[in-house]
Amino acid sequence: MKKLFTLFAIIICATTANAYQISTSNEYGTGDARNQNIVVKCTTPTGQISSQTCSLRRYVKCNDAGDCANWDAWRDLRNTRDTYSSWQSAADACCRAKGLR
Repeated sequence: MKKLFTLFAIIICATTANAYQISTSNEYGTGDARNQNIVVKCTTPTGQISSQTCSLRRYVKCNDAGDCANWDAWRDLRNTRDTYSSWQSAADACCRAKGLR
């Protein structure tokens, strides 16, 4: 019974887990504004890394002292209308829209 439960748990995790491989992660800007960019590679339904990528970005305005706070929400650059609280949730939505994980 314990082996059956473990096998069932592994199957659920394998079919619902999302995996991203960060291809690039950069922060640009100084002074009055900055932005962070992340490019992730999605995972195929079989668990292999896909060649398809998702580009994500968030932006912040800085004060005269160079202090930057209150970053804007993450956005998927192919669809900038939608906003996400984390880059992981943005990557999830982008990869799923491409039929990947």
